Amino acid sequence: MTEPEEARRIVEFRDGVLVGERAPQEAVAAALTRMSHVAAEPDDLNLFISVDADAAGGCARDLEVRLGDSEPGTLLGTPIVIGDNLATSTLRTTCGSQMLADYVSPYQATAVQRVRAAGAIVVAKANLDEFGMGVSTTRSAYGATRNPAAPGRVSGGANGGAAAAVAAGCVRVALASDTGGGVRHPAALCGVVGLKPTYGRISRFGLVALAPSLDHVGIVGATVEDVALTLGAVAGHDPLDPTSADVVVEMYVDALGHSLRGTVVGVLRHRDDEAVQPAVRHLCDAAAERFRRLGAEVREVRPPHLHLAQPAYQVIAACEAVSSLARFDGSRFGARVEATSWRTMAERSRSAGFGQEVVRRLLLGTHLLGVARREGLLRRAQQLRALMADDFRTAFASGVHVLFSPTAPGVACISGEAENPEVHAVQERYTAAANLIGVPALSIPVGRADGLPVGGQLIAPHFAERTLFAVASAHERLLFEELGG
Repeated sequence: MTEPEEARRIVEFRDGVLVGERAPQEAVAAALTRMSHVAAEPDDLNLFISVDADAAGGCARDLEVRLGDSEPGTLLGTPIVIGDNLATSTLRTTCGSQMLADYVSPYQATAVQRVRAAGAIVVAKANLDEFGMGVSTTRSAYGATRNPAAPGRVSGGANGGAAAAVAAGCVRVALASDTGGGVRHPAALCGVVGLKPTYGRISRFGLVALAPSLDHVGIVGATVEDVALTLGAVAGHDPLDPTSADVVVEMYVDALGHSLRGTVVGVLRHRDDEAVQPAVRHLCDAAAERFRRLGAEVREVRPPHLHLAQPAYQVIAACEAVSSLARFDGSRFGARVEATSWRTMAERSRSAGFGQEVVRRLLLGTHLLGVARREGLLRRAQQLRALMADDFRTAFASGVHVLFSPTAPGVACISGEAENPEVHAVQERYTAAANLIGVPALSIPVGRADGLPVGGQLIAPHFAERTLFAVASAHERLLFEELGG
């Protein structure tokens, strides 16, 4: 685990640049060198889909030329990786799919624009499960991403490339999407920090939609402070995104280091807790004990509908994906296979461009919207969503400030096991609820089981990211001290 003092490295590097002791080109060169070393290792982790060293170097030089011309950003000179379903105008945006193999966006995602405005330098686009559909990053058209902690195991998904890039030390921070746990799940399995903010806190403009009511732009960082700094740079209202919230952006880093006295942590108990591996449960119980030692009150919370979060999520996500991906038909967007009729062209283009998992989920969504519509499964899933929102509101109204649970039920599985339906089915059990109701959630390292990282998840009320950071940073420091730091 990275030493908490190292969390200030972004700040220290920025200050060094401002006084002329360091240069953005230095940071970019170091990141590119590390990326080259990782790619050259016998077990190539396969972290990136696109890398543009020339553009990154040019951005670094431009930053140096403009120093003093304007207010320096909080991420000045920081190399950053972007998930490959966030639009960039200088690198391809493939979404991990052959359907968009050659697509370069004419515009940038708002989140990308904002990190660049804050002085960050985009060095690469990270690998992900195709269109964000998966929990292992083994379903990318560009090959599987491996876990830096154990290359024979998966990195988690859907954005395993971003989390693994941070865990491997290529960069300290990355932007990626989270629809059902796509940032938090790989962060847990790779041993880094992953944030899904409140729905609307970060603009989704330029994020290739999968399930718009569930999609979030998230952040992966080496430490809690890395994530807090980055959220401060990218959060805020965006007129280009109608779901963007016009809520004041706070100074998130000011929450770090606060005492937890008076804080109430609710430990989530799930009806299907037996699915959690004993080693993961033990480490999460140890984390709860740390919260007590830090001065927090810890109590159990049992939302009555939590066990239905994952099936409700799967129904809603599949139905929304049918609409979101309808435009990739060879005539509007995506690779085109010529044919004598539009229908045949669309069928052949989609068959050639989409991978097996995307096809499976689109078929499921089409079935749910068609033949199964009379059973009202989508309506029932939306009703469950409302009931879960009530459950969480009740928990927070009872005096609980944050909820805590495992992020994933187990450690990273062996790569060959990732396709096992039973393994796949339980991975989003604890993460999906936060996407359904739009509350912020943060995955933090809580230890290692047999040398493999384990993550715990903190959930707070809407727009209470500061609370997440306060609790997470206190735990981070205590855990580091226990590990001999």
